[in-house]
Order: sequence, then structure tokens, then C-alpha cells
Amino acid sequence: MKKSIAILLAVLLLSGLCAAHAESDLEYIKGKGVLVVGITDFAPMDYQQDGEWVGFDADLAKAFAASLDVKVEFVEIDWDNKLLELDNKSIDCIWNGMTLREEIMSATACSKAYANNAQVIVVPEAKKDQYQTAEAAKGLQFAVEAGSAGQDEADNHGFAYTPVNTQADALMEVKAGTSDAAIIDSLMAAAMVGEGTSFADLTYTAALNSEEYGVAFRKGSDLAECLNQYFATAWKEGVIQALGETYGVTAALIPME
Repeated sequence: MKKSIAILLAVLLLSGLCAAHAESDLEYIKGKGVLVVGITDFAPMDYQQDGEWVGFDADLAKAFAASLDVKVEFVEIDWDNKLLELDNKSIDCIWNGMTLREEIMSATACSKAYANNAQVIVVPEAKKDQYQTAEAAKGLQFAVEAGSAGQDEADNHGFAYTPVNTQADALMEVKAGTSDAAIIDSLMAAAMVGEGTSFADLTYTAALNSEEYGVAFRKGSDLAECLNQYFATAWKEGVIQALGETYGVTAALIPME
């Protein structure tokens, strides 16, 4: 993670992008001195290493907080309750490979999209040839993260499913044989499924949609525009591209020019 540390040191020079205004969310964050980020355990975006939260999103959140001259705190949340946590000020933003869905965008202030993604079907490696399309998978029992874009796609395709707490739990269901398949983010599938992973006996097949990731702040928050300004500067400085290389998500990045 030496590259990530160097990046975080570099972005300390990018502070001062936003000015606080009276009654603003930015002023609230600066007043308490910490940005509380709502996440789940979701490699390669947010995951723990040696007791510290790391990942593409985690490192980028650290860098953004440093640009505001505040600390960052990561809080694991129940994804199904993310909007309630945000409105109650238990967290200050949702930054966890969050799909920019209409439900989210209408209820929050969202950043610009920064990465592309898709929802994909995960099945046992031994059965992959049988389930290369959504139509072929119609009769399967799926596991999906409650309140996620994966659950939306299960509904859209008329799949039978069991809601679970996290996408990792959905993979565990398939590994244990208690569900036939799972629907998870393609970026997570690329990092956590297949040879050399904890789910070496699983693979992903059909993509069910295409979507984009963004960050959600409270409705009316000025922090969304602050983050957009930070994204543009961090892209110009190569910070985002370097993190993409570190965590293997370069191909998914959306240019912030």
C-alpha cells in the first residue's frame, strides 16, 4: 500500500477546494472535524486490512477528507437502512460502490459518477455453462443484498431470491449451497470470485444491466459539489488513476475532466 500512502500525502496539497457557508453541510463537517463514511465490507472498494479500512473508495474518501482538513471515520451500515442512517446524521455520506439509482438520487445530493459497474450472476464454476444468460437462470434461487441494485435486478427479471445483509453473505450462500446463485456488483465479482480467492469454486456469468457509481450526501448538501470539485482536481493530478491501478479498477473509471 506504499503507493496509496504517497497519494494521500500528495492530496494534502489539494485542500481549500471548497469554502464553507452558513448552515452548510460542509460547515457542519468542518465544525466537528470528521467525515463519517457509511460503508459495507465490499472489496475492492472498502475492506479491512490489518485492522484498517482500505480499498479504492476508502482511500479516495481519506483523500477527500484530507482536502477538507478533517479526519475520516468509517462506519459499517446495514445497506437496507443507508438513507435512514444518512438522514439521522449517523453518517455523513454513503460511499461504498453505490449505484446511482433513482431512489437514491431523488432522496440525496449525489456526486458525479466516477466508475462504471454492472450486476452479474454468480454461480458454481461447475455449472457456469448452464447459466450464461438471464433467461437460463430463471429457475434458480438467488441470494441478493437487501436494498441493493442486485435486488432491483432480481425483481426486474422475476427471479426468486433471499435477501441477505451483504454481497459477501450472498456469495457465502452460493458457496454453502443454500442458494443456487447470487447477484453482485461486477467489480466485486472480479476481485472476490474465482482462482486465488476465497470463492475459487464460483464464477460470474451474465451481466444483467449497466450502471454507475457515485457518492450520496444529505439532500441539499453542499458537500456533493465539493466532492465534484475534488474529483476534477484529483483526476488532473493523477490521484484517481493511481488508486485505480492499485486496486485493479482502472478499466471501470469514468474520466473526471
